[in-house]
Amino acid sequence: MKKQIWVLAFVAALLADIAGIQINNELLQWISKPLILPFLFLYFYSSTNAVSSPLKKWIYFALFFSWAGDVLLMFQGENELFFLLGLSAFLLAHIFYILYFHFVRIREKIPGNGWYLLFLLIYYSVLMRKLSPYLGELTIPVRVYGLVISIMLLMAMHMTSLRLKNAGWSMLTGAALFVLSDSVLAINKFYQPFDLAGLVIMLTYGAAQYFIVKGAIEYLRTGGK
Repeated sequence: MKKQIWVLAFVAALLADIAGIQINNELLQWISKPLILPFLFLYFYSSTNAVSSPLKKWIYFALFFSWAGDVLLMFQGENELFFLLGLSAFLLAHIFYILYFHFVRIREKIPGNGWYLLFLLIYYSVLMRKLSPYLGELTIPVRVYGLVISIMLLMAMHMTSLRLKNAGWSMLTGAALFVLSDSVLAINKFYQPFDLAGLVIMLTYGAAQYFIVKGAIEYLRTGGK
């Protein structure tokens, strides 16, 4: 029951932040957004506390730096430096997710798939081609970030070869939603702003983190010891 309480708290914080965005209530956003990832962190902790696995630390690191990214991006309106700092925090979060997926793939002896790589190269090339004329001084940071998150999705694609299919597909769903969320954020910030961007970004981001964590919990509790 305690585990489900953390999920409910996570959903409540996420919905409160989305409501704050939609009604332009900054106080509600400032209260709710820093709580989203800690509740998910507690859900992961309470669900895997009895599991002894070196893989757990990568999820903890990823969630911590995601939280740091959330908080830093809250200040980007005051100084563009906070956007770069938030981007850097999320970059680290994705690197830790990459490490988690990598070590799971090695442990399960899942071979690499060249078709996955081709798909991600096409996605990355198209997105960067569309955004590059509008990035200015942020061209290199955004390109590096786009490359890293593409690698994260590439590694997550291999999770569908896990014996635990539900866990694998959950993690891939989360990774794909993460890429979608960041792509919408980049398009909205640099290319073409649109009214429902905040809603779409946070819904896909929250779902992304939840599905990755949910899949990781299932894998760690049943096959990742």
